[in-house]
Amino acid sequence: MIRHRPSGSGHPYSIDTEQRSPVVPLAGESVALGLRADAGVESAVCVLEWRSDDGGAPVVDEHDLERVATTSRGRVSDGGHLASAAARMARSAGGWQTRVDNLRADGTYRYRFVATRTDGRVERTRWFDFRAAQWQAAPGAVAEHGRGRALANSTEVLHDGQRAWRVRFALPLSAGERVAGFGERHDAVDQTGTGLDAVVFEQYKSQGAERKTYLPMPFAHVTGGTGWGFHIDTSRRVWFDVGETDPGRIVIEAETGPGGDLALRLFDGSPVEVLRAFLDRVGRATELPAWVFRLWASGNEWNTQAEVMRQMDLHAQHDVPVGSVVIEAWSDESTFTAFRDARYEVAEDGAPHRLSDFTFPEDGAWPDPKGMADELHDRDIRLHLWQIPLLKMRPHPTGQLAADAAAAVRDDVLIREPDLRGGTRPYRNRGWWFPLALMPDLTDERAAQWWTQKRRYLVEELGVDGFKTDGGEHAWGAELVYLDGRRGDEKNNLFPVGYAKAYGELLASTGKAPVTFSRAGFTGSQSHGAFWAGDENSTWEAFRWSMNAGLTAASCGIVYWGWDIAGFSGDIPSAELYVRAAQASTFVPIMQYHSEFNHHRTPSRDRTPWNIAERTGDERVLPVFRRFTQLRERLVPYLSAAAADTIATDLPLMRPLFFEWPDDPNVWSAQTEWMLGSGLLVAPVLEESGVARDVYLPAGTWTDVWTGQQFDGGQTVTVPSPFDRIPVFTRDRDLLALFEGVVED
Repeated sequence: MIRHRPSGSGHPYSIDTEQRSPVVPLAGESVALGLRADAGVESAVCVLEWRSDDGGAPVVDEHDLERVATTSRGRVSDGGHLASAAARMARSAGGWQTRVDNLRADGTYRYRFVATRTDGRVERTRWFDFRAAQWQAAPGAVAEHGRGRALANSTEVLHDGQRAWRVRFALPLSAGERVAGFGERHDAVDQTGTGLDAVVFEQYKSQGAERKTYLPMPFAHVTGGTGWGFHIDTSRRVWFDVGETDPGRIVIEAETGPGGDLALRLFDGSPVEVLRAFLDRVGRATELPAWVFRLWASGNEWNTQAEVMRQMDLHAQHDVPVGSVVIEAWSDESTFTAFRDARYEVAEDGAPHRLSDFTFPEDGAWPDPKGMADELHDRDIRLHLWQIPLLKMRPHPTGQLAADAAAAVRDDVLIREPDLRGGTRPYRNRGWWFPLALMPDLTDERAAQWWTQKRRYLVEELGVDGFKTDGGEHAWGAELVYLDGRRGDEKNNLFPVGYAKAYGELLASTGKAPVTFSRAGFTGSQSHGAFWAGDENSTWEAFRWSMNAGLTAASCGIVYWGWDIAGFSGDIPSAELYVRAAQASTFVPIMQYHSEFNHHRTPSRDRTPWNIAERTGDERVLPVFRRFTQLRERLVPYLSAAAADTIATDLPLMRPLFFEWPDDPNVWSAQTEWMLGSGLLVAPVLEESGVARDVYLPAGTWTDVWTGQQFDGGQTVTVPSPFDRIPVFTRDRDLLALFEGVVED
């Protein structure tokens, strides 16, 4: 077996062994041509042919390939469910590579690989081709909408003589201006002086260190000067140099279609005016019911009806109010439509089931799902079920999954990829999670209906209130083909938008609120449900990263946002980290905890407050957590009204301070703070052993909600922050009553 894929797997941050790198080579520079081969290959060469555009005779050369270390779609670190799959793939094949230097423009390179096996047999790949591209001035390539800001003579197009591949240009960045936004960013709120990009990517943990994100947007605010912002109006990948190379320039480079056109939308005004103009184009949040602001609870090891109800009983026993339970490990994990252990007849045509089609064994994991849902509702707890937008194909599908997969191919609802014969075949997931799975095109209304109708009985008959729409990052590859004919370079970033939209429309069609809970998204996600910050470890650093993520997402119009309190992965957080994270989460739009699957090993790694209290031996954990969740219950009317105000005015619910004080440089140098609605200023304790914290108070009159002490704004104050207290201030003294009795005197 020998294989060459010019574009590789489509991993945006890794070069695969068997790809061409760069995919679009540059004239005058070099290109690496790689091959993946099984262990029986002894040697390999690349036959390279150069044919000039002027019609001259082709020049043919042979390049010997050398053995190289293999890569497996970029996964070289981080443990857990992703790394093991990558390691298995890397061990299964060997890598070969050659490099071609001094590439010429104005012609086409044609190449193939010839491998000789240890038994003397010869294998050949098909022919591939590429053209070397070069940057050239293109003054009209960027269409500016709004007051023009692109710097003169800065616009260039990367062109190979037949088509354009990228456009780049520069915007001015004045001294004192700060740049923020770009979707959900974990490393920092202020991106001035950095480089980043906008592409949807599953960064399993360490998002702040890796500077990659599930929820990017090519949109940003520029504050501290005249006040403006910009949106690169594309769904393709975009790169930003935000004054990193030249402090006076924001250099933007974007993938384009063959014509090389790009739309730049510029907005003038205050941050809220900039955000409003952006949301007028891309859509804003749909108001969700007040119950979304109550505590959400989940754990991957709550994988039976008995365990779910035991955990809900423990919430009641410990007087910890809970508003939603998310069950991840509910399904057979092949269809994601049937409860594990349910008995039913396979619908050979892939048609949807109804609740009456299922029987649930009394000794099974879920003996009475409808009864469970009804009991949860009687307790005023909403039920959410986990989803993945894939049809698993490993191990080989059987039963309903096999019927669904056959129906998906027959009904033409899948994303496709090119095959070796010049046609297309169903795309097989290239990510590490659920590898080789089929992927429905949920950006297409017909395909989305086909997919969601299989889940309708869960909403209409069982009574599910929402879906955790996990795993929206599986579309890899510029060459993928969507049902509307567009390719992956244009559509992959839009997949998670369509995914959440499809499930929201299912819920709305039954008269329910469109409550989805996603980690992935892009421009346009603002309109579709709630979000959480993705998978993270239980560390102080990850805590700080997550707060940045919430603030940057909010600055781009994401209203309903949360995170896994104190992280969901690995060993449990310390008592102090858990309590500080719970306190902060009391003052973000979605308050929820969650824990990763641990194979039911003991001691438990559940993030319930009683387990953290027991594991750490700190008897303060449970009473402090209880008081803050009870405070959260009292805050629900305030949060609901504030969310409605956000949707009406575009002032974020979790509000970075620069939205109201854009000309105050101190809001950038202060430790992480935010406004929650218009009335509360929140300054979480983000460091271990913090007994006091400095809080910057912007202009105004502020009251400490715990002590009633008043302060004038425009100064930094040091406030006590004992274990049971998070610094919170208000400029609306009517809110003080909500905080009575939360902390001990």
